[in-house]
Amino acid sequence: MEELIIGSHVGYKKDTGLVGSVKEALGYGANTFMFYTGAPQNTNRSPIDKKQVEEAFSLMQENNINPNNVIVHAPYIINLANDIKNYDFAINFLKEEIKRVDTLGMKYLVLHPGSHVGIGIEKGISNIIFALNLALKESENVVICLETMAGKGSEIGSNFKELKQIIDGVEKKNQVMVCLDTCHINDAGYNEKDFDKILDEFDELIGLNKLACIHVNDSKNEVGAHKDRHANIGLGEIGFNTLLSVIYHPKLKGLPKILETPYISDLTDENKSYPPYKFEIEMIRNKEINKCLVNDVINYYKNL
Repeated sequence: MEELIIGSHVGYKKDTGLVGSVKEALGYGANTFMFYTGAPQNTNRSPIDKKQVEEAFSLMQENNINPNNVIVHAPYIINLANDIKNYDFAINFLKEEIKRVDTLGMKYLVLHPGSHVGIGIEKGISNIIFALNLALKESENVVICLETMAGKGSEIGSNFKELKQIIDGVEKKNQVMVCLDTCHINDAGYNEKDFDKILDEFDELIGLNKLACIHVNDSKNEVGAHKDRHANIGLGEIGFNTLLSVIYHPKLKGLPKILETPYISDLTDENKSYPPYKFEIEMIRNKEINKCLVNDVINYYKNL
């Protein structure tokens, strides 16, 4: 039986770099992880220490983490859909991120397609295609994974047809894939209680061979809310059993599943919050919901 490939978002700090990311993932009992190469909200980036990268790869090898299952996420501030404000900056910053992913020895870079901010969906899609073709010119190894979006505001990519349009326009098609986010597709209007139907539609329009990874998140919203508010596994509107059916779906076997669920706030200290990933990964592996998830997370970290 093939092992479930599951992990979560982890930190990437200036002093510990990729080594720190691997160690954090191992602390959660994960066999993959996702990270940003710097803060997702700004342009501050520290130089990559190649010795740290080598150490991290050794650590991954010792703990059966395949680097090809590790995901990098591009910063939120990159918007390729609107060519009126900061368009050149967005393209150039994406180029730099691609170089960093390459230097880190990683393959997959998840990217929010962008928001058209009033110029229209078709023009926004055209801008994304133009930008991706420019950004990918200098890279042969990195694969951009367009993330399915919730459809909040003027976001592009909240339905598979829009993603197909973008992929069709990219010249280096072997370097563009899709990251499916369970919260986002729920909020976009896809009911995951009929997940087979969703996969059939994706396969018909884009092809299941274009799925690179899955972001596993419950949602605080009902289907079609277009709000993008993640919830902890089993504590949202999608529900534990529905998410399990996605995670363990035979057509998604071998794909990395990445948790991006919210940190859990300390009930006695509003300034403290704790990552739930160790406990959520245990729940998913055991296929059994932990009804005391919040308390168990708080007690675990308080007693460390």
